[in-house]
Amino acid sequence: MKTNWNKLASLAFCAAAMTAGAAGAARAADIKEIRFGVEASYAPFESKSPAGELQGFDIDVGNAVCAKLKAKCVWVENSFDGLIPALQARKFAAINSDMSITDQRRLAIDFTDPIYAIPNQMIAKKGSTLQPTPESLKGKHVGVLQGTIQETYAKAKWAPAGVDVVPYATQDQVYADLVSGRLDASFLDAEAASKGFLNKPQGAGFAFAGPQVVDAKLLGEGVGYGVRKNDAALKAALNGALKDLKADGTMDRIAAKYFDVKVVLK
Repeated sequence: MKTNWNKLASLAFCAAAMTAGAAGAARAADIKEIRFGVEASYAPFESKSPAGELQGFDIDVGNAVCAKLKAKCVWVENSFDGLIPALQARKFAAINSDMSITDQRRLAIDFTDPIYAIPNQMIAKKGSTLQPTPESLKGKHVGVLQGTIQETYAKAKWAPAGVDVVPYATQDQVYADLVSGRLDASFLDAEAASKGFLNKPQGAGFAFAGPQVVDAKLLGEGVGYGVRKNDAALKAALNGALKDLKADGTMDRIAAKYFDVKVVLK
């Protein structure tokens, strides 16, 4: 009798895939705790209340993800530029800190599906004629949060033209030097700028300077959770929970608490 090797190979592949899928599902079901890495000075995404409690959009969504998976949420604070090394060192299981998905970061870690996208924009003193261009910013001091896509973009596009791009460990430090006059501008997420600075007394004398900056290669394709490359079960579990939270409207309801524009990616 002739054997249909193609058919047998196909059946074997399907069986292996089903076995692997079942194993992955079993591992996901066994997740009892999710340790999220976060840098908590970037309102409205993540910050601390006067009582010292973590708050913000990413925090609320992370807690909803944990609830969906019936897992305990544990938040581990870390500097933003150290989040990827700390993830690789197993200090926590996933990065949940407004981290945009870029090709450069994909070399080191994996990401969930994109969750939301926020425009990037520069802020400066009200009435400023500064624009987010090398020509306009030449000789100026622009503050950025260390390790962010904004730092990568500014160093690639502006620094070679004579712009002093100044990285800071926290965004609060950027705001302080902006107010003191040590910086001419800051480049960051538009919603972080609006809710974390411009709408507060500290930012009363400041405004957005120029249009939104768009660059798919350097500024990414949206924000996702960063996970280790070999952690397929956690990635699948997080993607499933996030998909459910988008489908049932939970994500949009949480976003409406913090943002003035639609940010959730479907």
